[in-house]
Amino acid sequence: MRAAICPAYGPPGVIRIEDRPTPQPAAGQVRVRVAAAAVNFPDVLLIADAYQISVPPPFVPGSEFAGEIVELGAGVDGVAVGGRVTGAGLCGAFAEQVVVPATTVAPIPDGVDDRTAAAFGVAYRTAYHALRSMARIANGDTVVVLGAGGGVGLAAVQLGVALGASVTAVASSDKKLSAAAGYGADQLINYRSGNLRDALRRAVPDGAHAVIDPVGGELSEPALRSLRRGGRFVTVGFASGTIPRIPLNLVLVKGVHVLGFHFQDVPPDEFTRNESELRDHLVGGRVRPHVGAVYPFAETAAALQHVADGKAIGKVLIDLT
Repeated sequence: MRAAICPAYGPPGVIRIEDRPTPQPAAGQVRVRVAAAAVNFPDVLLIADAYQISVPPPFVPGSEFAGEIVELGAGVDGVAVGGRVTGAGLCGAFAEQVVVPATTVAPIPDGVDDRTAAAFGVAYRTAYHALRSMARIANGDTVVVLGAGGGVGLAAVQLGVALGASVTAVASSDKKLSAAAGYGADQLINYRSGNLRDALRRAVPDGAHAVIDPVGGELSEPALRSLRRGGRFVTVGFASGTIPRIPLNLVLVKGVHVLGFHFQDVPPDEFTRNESELRDHLVGGRVRPHVGAVYPFAETAAALQHVADGKAIGKVLIDLT
């Protein structure tokens, strides 16, 4: 089979497409023929050895995929050969076939194509759990979404609107903001066009109920300042490459809550509820992932570079069909 290989740490240009032995599933695992894989910012960090977890090279990057089960390992039940599934892991998705634990794949709903399934999983699950269980968004709330043109950011815009919130989208270009507006954001701020703190004060004069921050860096503090008393600031990641230093006096004086998002922090009953609701949103057509770019498998390095350069709008996919 063909696989995208990271032979040594470095920028996306180190990636090479090579022939590799087809992986065989062990007990409890399934082998999936990959139809589409999504590029996420942590993939870029992983090949540069800049992620919080290191994977020794050579390895196959890629954390998110959709495809068809072609083989079951011993003891696997609940799924079958021929079943269409989506899945995610630390790495391995940028290959024609991938082996993963059977417990980490989920059936693709009828009527949902492979590209949509690959683009939906990580970004939309992250955004929905962050909004629903961390920020506790309710109908009529105001939400500020940083990085609103990216995968998690644009998902948070769509899902915030689906939950009945008024969404203020913050992004680096008018093109990204146009995409956010198309999915329901009613306040748009290009942070490169002026002072973000002032712009947020005008956009949410009474203060926001929540901030969803997948960016970090210099955007975090002015976004935190935009919260009303008792508001919630949910940090999801640091796509800017810079971990912000938040003055704790702001947290004290404003009485806000600063929360770090991780799936394991969502209570089990809420996790089940959120997953069911999210699936209903997808199947019901209330949300749909925005696929901003699709690259052929041979151009995996270019797809990674597109994300690394901050050019992605919504999700970037790799087509392996």
